[in-house]
Amino acid sequence: MLVTISLFAQRQGGPPPMRKHTANQASPVRLEAARESPPAKSVHEFSESGDQRKIESNAIPEHLVGKFPNPGNPNSIQPQGYEIVITSNPQPAPEITPLRLTPFGIGLNGVFFDPGAAEFWQGDPSLGWQYEALGGAVPLGLDANYAHVQPNGTYHYHGIPTLLLKQLGADPNRHSPQIGWAADGFPIYARWGYSDPKDPKSRIVELKPSWRLKSGARPSGADGPGGRFDGAFIQDYEFAAGSGDLDECNGRFCVTP
Repeated sequence: MLVTISLFAQRQGGPPPMRKHTANQASPVRLEAARESPPAKSVHEFSESGDQRKIESNAIPEHLVGKFPNPGNPNSIQPQGYEIVITSNPQPAPEITPLRLTPFGIGLNGVFFDPGAAEFWQGDPSLGWQYEALGGAVPLGLDANYAHVQPNGTYHYHGIPTLLLKQLGADPNRHSPQIGWAADGFPIYARWGYSDPKDPKSRIVELKPSWRLKSGARPSGADGPGGRFDGAFIQDYEFAAGSGDLDECNGRFCVTP
């Protein structure tokens, strides 16, 4: 399973322009219903040669999507032309590579897993307060797949890809099927796994992260947005080793089906 996070292929078209925000309170995320057919047929191909895995994709899903543009996202889904190469012989990295507004992996349907939002307090990344895409402080127009669209038309997931899991037969009574590949070459699974990572006969549980909200309040004034740590920003969280099932990268070493 995914145990480290590596930088992934750069998206075409560059990052979206920065917007200025002052919101400092999390709220429930309003998801757009996924009732629309994608604007084109999904095209994705995975091949392996030697120690490399090549992925060619137009980043169009095979499942229904939300309506785009919408009030929180002004962009339309457009077919892309991605060619990505990752290792087919992954090895744990000596240290974690933080995400820098790049995808950490790609689904088996050719759609990127790209959780970070290019949204910052005061529109300034240097201030160190990045909005959590699923924190609800800034509306991003996410659909029921926790996905939306980049300015260049790339549809991508910020959270659990609901309909992809359904298509792959995910079931809370069974270990998760593989849903994609990470940038470092490890397979990606989601939500459900063995209670004992080394025992495929152990009971199935919903795996919990070891990240938790910090206690107290954020700095205010020139140093921060103020308000309590409630999940509006990714900096509201801290890693508490052993408090959940997963490691700092939300992965673990385990047996898989």
